[in-house]
Amino acid sequence: MNDVKLQLKCYAERLETYMIAKVALMQSSTTMELDTLYDAMRHSLSAGGKRIRPVLIYEFCKICGGQTESADAAACAMEMTHTSSLIFDDLPAMDDDDLRRGKPSCHKAFGEATAILAGDALICAPFMILANDPQLTAEQKVALISVLSEREGANGMVGGQLMDMSFETQEQVSAEDLTTMCLGKTGALMEASCKMGCICGGGSPEQQEAAAAYGRSIGLAFQIIDDILDVTSTAELLGKPIGSDASEEKKTFVTVLGIEEARKKAAELTAFAHAQLELFENTEFLHALTDELLVRVQ
Repeated sequence: MNDVKLQLKCYAERLETYMIAKVALMQSSTTMELDTLYDAMRHSLSAGGKRIRPVLIYEFCKICGGQTESADAAACAMEMTHTSSLIFDDLPAMDDDDLRRGKPSCHKAFGEATAILAGDALICAPFMILANDPQLTAEQKVALISVLSEREGANGMVGGQLMDMSFETQEQVSAEDLTTMCLGKTGALMEASCKMGCICGGGSPEQQEAAAAYGRSIGLAFQIIDDILDVTSTAELLGKPIGSDASEEKKTFVTVLGIEEARKKAAELTAFAHAQLELFENTEFLHALTDELLVRVQ
């Protein structure tokens, strides 16, 4: 196991432990019979994955001089937010996917109504977790909640998802349109993760802006690479169906640019992301992680 994968594993295990404890605390604090709801939440939260967004929070906190404990609540909040979006994305009204990270999608395992409610619960929980965290100052809590709520909402992830759906009925979609959409659908939470990490670590406004630019760049590159993998990979490797973009006639960077140009665009974005790390010290892991994300299609 290389150093990047080892560090990813360490962060993922820390996050998993923290999330399990928080979900258990939430469940124990109610007198309502909600076992099915919490089982559905755990089902999606425990599906695995690289936990890239929480990892970015942890690492940007670290390189800004913060303690790992200061990033736990933000990392958990981000993973819950991201997981809620995946639950919704998989629904029949959206992407209609039966698998998520190699497991049945939440609505396949628990039914559509419970899946929707589990997603709703995972949208709300992050703000309670951030507000109640003893490691963060009041100013940090306000800043984190502001960033997360803005970038997950209509002008961020949600808006990007709507644009993605609208493209299905449009005959012509440009690379610029796709870029705007992806900067919302995928880039917004990547951007928020990097900025939130800086906030947790006490980073300067300049560092926060550089981190946000880094997040936007790798978020867009990440989506381009996902588009490529949907054409070139296998369901076994990805842990989810492949070819769904083509079967649903979705507009992607592959359909608009072609595979080779899409690869070139991802490489350019990756180079730009590397450049944004110059304001920080001890960035070896982030540089290696940035390259690791690109290597998925090499």
